[in-house]
Amino acid sequence: MSRTLEGKVALVTGASRGLGKAIAELLAEHGAKVVVNYASSPGRAEEVVSAIKANGGEALAVQADVGRVSEIERLFRETLDAYGRIDILINNAGIMITKPLADITEEDYDRQFAINTKGTFFAIQQAAKHMGSGGRIINFSTSVTGQMFPTYSAYTGSKGAVEQFSRQLAKELGPKGISINTVAPGPINTELFTAGKTPEQIASVGSGNSFGRLAETEDISKVVLFLAGPDSGWVTGQTIRVNGGFI
Repeated sequence: MSRTLEGKVALVTGASRGLGKAIAELLAEHGAKVVVNYASSPGRAEEVVSAIKANGGEALAVQADVGRVSEIERLFRETLDAYGRIDILINNAGIMITKPLADITEEDYDRQFAINTKGTFFAIQQAAKHMGSGGRIINFSTSVTGQMFPTYSAYTGSKGAVEQFSRQLAKELGPKGISINTVAPGPINTELFTAGKTPEQIASVGSGNSFGRLAETEDISKVVLFLAGPDSGWVTGQTIRVNGGFI
C-alpha cells in the first residue's frame, strides 16, 4: 500500500464511530499519525486507536466537545504536544436534528449550529494558525443542501454555512499553501443516518441514487484520502458531492 501520508499528522473530529472511524483508520493505513477526537465515547475511541496500532499505525484519542471553543483550543494543544505539528484537519464531527419547523426549539438550533457550524469554523481557525504549506483542511456538509426535504431546515442550514467557509477561506489560506474543501455525502449506512428509521425507509432512500444502495463509509473515506494527500494540491474552495448520483 502506498504510504502517501508518511510523516503527516491528521486530526479527525468525531472519529470514534461511523465515517470518522473509517477516515481515521484509512489515513493511518497511508502513514499519517492520527488524533482520534471524540466527545462522549472513550471506549469506542480507544477501540479505533487500538485498531490503528494493531495495523502498525500511530494514534492518540483526545476528548473534546467541538461545540465549545475552549475545548477546540485544548484539542489542538494536545495534538501539538503529542506530535509537534498538524498537517491535516478533518472536520467530521456533526449532529443531525430533523424536525418540522414548528417543533425546533432554541436548544435544538443552538446545539445543531454549535457542533456543525461553530465547531467547524473555530477548528479551521486553529488549524490555520499551526499548519504550514501543504496543509489540508477537509470539512463536511451534506448533499441534501441541494434538495428540499421537509424537517431538514436547521441541519442543512448549518451545513450550507460550512460550504461557504471553504469557498470564502480558500483565497485567504491559499497564500500559506493550505487547501480547504468540503465533502458533501449523500445518505451513508451509519448510525447518524439510520437511527430512528425503519428498514423500509432506509431501503427507500437507498434506492434514490444511481446504484440503488446507501453509501458505505469507504465510498466517502477514499475521497477524503485523495483530498488529504499530495495529488489534491490544486483543488481548493470546492464542495464535492459524493452521493452516487443521489442529487
